[in-house]
Amino acid sequence: MSVPEMIRIVSRDSPMALAQVARVQAELAGLHPHLRTEVIPVKTTGDTWMGDLAQVEGKGAFTKEVDAALLAGHADVAVHCVKDVPADRPLPAGTVFAAFLRRDDIRDALVHPDGLTLDQLPAGTRIGTSSVRRVAQLAASHPHLRCVPMRGNANRRLEKLASGEADALLLAAAGLERIGRADVMSEILSTEAMVPPIGAGILALQCRADDTELIDTISALGDPDTYREATAERMFLHVLQGHCNSPIAGFAKAERGGDLSLRARVFTPDGKTVLNAHEWAGPLDPATLGTSVAVALLRQGARDLIDSIAH
Repeated sequence: MSVPEMIRIVSRDSPMALAQVARVQAELAGLHPHLRTEVIPVKTTGDTWMGDLAQVEGKGAFTKEVDAALLAGHADVAVHCVKDVPADRPLPAGTVFAAFLRRDDIRDALVHPDGLTLDQLPAGTRIGTSSVRRVAQLAASHPHLRCVPMRGNANRRLEKLASGEADALLLAAAGLERIGRADVMSEILSTEAMVPPIGAGILALQCRADDTELIDTISALGDPDTYREATAERMFLHVLQGHCNSPIAGFAKAERGGDLSLRARVFTPDGKTVLNAHEWAGPLDPATLGTSVAVALLRQGARDLIDSIAH
């Protein structure tokens, strides 16, 4: 197999995105010490727009400019957080995922300046988050807390917390680890207390479909278990046709023995209705498992629930 001499990597320009690129560069260097890499940072609509994401085409707001650089040939590989890549429509024509890196922590973390846990927070505490998934689950489990809209990268949100715009934050544990701020986490929430988003903790490497030599090089970074989990989760979301304002949560887990499970929930925004499904793959392939769990939720009325939410 011939290895390219230089790989140009495109990514969002936030500190976390660049930390993710650094991981990709390190893993590539471990496999191919002589391979050179160049980083091409781009600012996306999602990074500059601080309003409701639904007004700027939802989650595609975080990937559109990155995809454009890849398709135009300005870069060879794009690094994405899988949770930011829309699953209700296919990847841009002419591109494929070449690898899913080994999955990081999928859990959410509470950030509270005095180190309180979620259950210790007094009534009326303002939680900074714009995630409909988090808002719905908090409304169900901790209705005495108040969510205040907050967007921006993790560093920016920590600044907003420090300036008093909220009393606490909910952020992805993996994200805080990536930017070296694990010190601010006062509690890491179990996946029962806060079900993660589809694709949590997974970095995907996207290439042009016809770049077969590069795909061969990049695919060696892929983790087989993460591939199976991501495939099940993204097919689940695709069948549900969930959008960025849908309170949908779930995660697949590949066990050591090879079995695969998928647990998923769909909520109303106020958290008063929660639909649940949890299945094991057995002989099913990951995509079939994702489809099966989505169908189980559709039988419970998930379609009406999702369609009733403006987006």
